[in-house]
Amino acid sequence: MKLCRLFIVSAIGALLLAACKPTVPRKYIQPDDMEDILVDFHLAQGIAQQQEGSYEDAQYYKELYFNAVLQKHGITRAEFDSSLVYYYVRADRFQKIYKRVADRLSDQALALGTSQSEVDRYATLSSNGDTANIWADRTEVLLTPHAPYNRFDFSIEADTTFREGDSFMLSFMSDYLYQSGSKSAVAYVTVTYDNDSVVSNTSHLSVSGATQLRIAAINKLKAKRIRGFLYLSAGRDDKSQALRLMFISQLRFIKFRSQQTESEADKKDSLRTDSLATDSLKLDSLKADADSAKAELATPSESQQLPTNAQHPPRKLLHLDKDTRIQKPKKE
Repeated sequence: MKLCRLFIVSAIGALLLAACKPTVPRKYIQPDDMEDILVDFHLAQGIAQQQEGSYEDAQYYKELYFNAVLQKHGITRAEFDSSLVYYYVRADRFQKIYKRVADRLSDQALALGTSQSEVDRYATLSSNGDTANIWADRTEVLLTPHAPYNRFDFSIEADTTFREGDSFMLSFMSDYLYQSGSKSAVAYVTVTYDNDSVVSNTSHLSVSGATQLRIAAINKLKAKRIRGFLYLSAGRDDKSQALRLMFISQLRFIKFRSQQTESEADKKDSLRTDSLATDSLKLDSLKADADSAKAELATPSESQQLPTNAQHPPRKLLHLDKDTRIQKPKKE
């Protein structure tokens, strides 16, 4: 009886959890199917961009391959657009879908022979070392042209691993999904140093792909604060309701240790060591000279030494006889 009651309670709990879980209405494309469609969509757009020709030719191939994707999955353009609008107003859910899309595209690139360094060369870096990934925020961001989802701000405070002469780089991948309108995004980074001087860099983005934004090293200055943002502009179509998305993935912020700074420090240490060694040799030499001088004072040299019998030369004795007279010298 107790087992039966326990089973009933468990079943009711499972039903309640299932009822609380948000579901997508059946008239829209379900999340797993939308993920598959978006993967094929990006692959098709990549193939279209590789076609040679004018801008009109590129647009023609994009539309051609996109229609092929819709036909493959058995959906119409209207069904695709309405489903995108449904996910568009649910940014958190759409971001999860796009994260899986980005992971699958990276895996497929590796399977087709692309090296890991070309996909994301900084993904395996730790926060320590000469080249370190100091990014601690989320690595995927979904932007739309309307606030508050049109801007992503970030901040990094310096720690004990920061050194004078460090350089920095913001790195990420971006993918646009636009029904219409011009693509316009901005990436901005500013670094504040210990003397309160500021260095910044800005990049304007209009196409999908990899972006790297660098801050060059400044000798004898150490960074104390890093700020920045990613912003998707609505452009001239500010009031447009057309679907416009920018998905940013593989966010990294790399800190590079200056090899020149390290070599100069090593050189200073080497010079300091050589100077100490030279001073020690000079001191030893002075001590040796002093000891030698003391020895010379204590022991006369051979030229200064006299034989024992020559120290007091013999005196000649003058023997005078009685008849001997001493005459004084005559004055001239």
